Amino acid sequence: MSEAATRTSRDEVLGELEGAQRFLLVTHENPDGDAIGSLVAMRGVLQELGKNVVMFLAPDELPLPYEYDFLDLDGLVTTLPDDLSDRVVVFLDCGNIDRNPIAGAWSDGAHVLNIDHHHDNTRFGTVNHVDDEASCTAEIIWDLMGDLGVQARGAVAEALYVGLVTDTGRFMYENTGSRAHMMAADLLAAGVVVQDIFRRLYEDMPYAKLQLLARALEAVERLDGGRLTLSWLRCADFTETEAEESHSEGVIDHLRAVEGTKVAALVRVRGKDDGRKVSLRATDDDVDVSRIARAQGGGGHRRAAGFTTSLDDEALREFLRDAVDRQLT
Repeated sequence: MSEAATRTSRDEVLGELEGAQRFLLVTHENPDGDAIGSLVAMRGVLQELGKNVVMFLAPDELPLPYEYDFLDLDGLVTTLPDDLSDRVVVFLDCGNIDRNPIAGAWSDGAHVLNIDHHHDNTRFGTVNHVDDEASCTAEIIWDLMGDLGVQARGAVAEALYVGLVTDTGRFMYENTGSRAHMMAADLLAAGVVVQDIFRRLYEDMPYAKLQLLARALEAVERLDGGRLTLSWLRCADFTETEAEESHSEGVIDHLRAVEGTKVAALVRVRGKDDGRKVSLRATDDDVDVSRIARAQGGGGHRRAAGFTTSLDDEALREFLRDAVDRQLT
């Protein structure tokens, strides 16, 4: 999106946030740190403005991954409120409306705010404030707060920092710009204790997660001269290690780090009828993994994307090999 268009959408979304009184906040399925952090932060911002705010997550998203259980989820609901038609629906960090369980739940004429940083966002809202130059959706919320007259502090500051540090890969991913560091400095000045956040997010690891990682590393495949590094986590891996779905978070970073890898892929198979959840990471801009994900109904960023598919092992393996090869050749 052009800078002028981003300024226009920013003004529009500020007007909506200031003018409306009742809000429902939602995010994408399988929420990550940026999704949850943005949800909690926006709730706090709107409450400070005196608004009536409800956060929604589908029941099967709970409990949240252990890394995020320190975030304040007071007011979270798992069923849609009866007054949904009277609320402005705010989608946070959701590039595609199909990735949210309330898609289509509102009536015609509803106000839908779409606040996101994914470059392939489908612009499904009444107002679409999509800033693909932002490192994370939390950064967009932090940017809006100044004009809303709200300062980052306490639980809001912590939630924003969680969104920032997780979506930038601890400030190592290519989406980490100068504005991300300015945001971090502001949040530290607001009282965020980096060591505490780091410990909660990246230490105190359940033993089951370590066992699951071992299973994934045992199953690694190097295909096409190592350009595609692929691994699988199957039902038995989760059952026998007593691991949760969220314990697979971070496994793909080990695959991405292997020498010679252009694309890393982790396939999670949880049940016969649940489909296969595929996470993709690219090591540089030679391959846009969001294009690969979109071909299967998913989406994401150029270097981080995902999709769900019913393809069997061999068909999925060949799809990934072919998709990577097409972009490289």
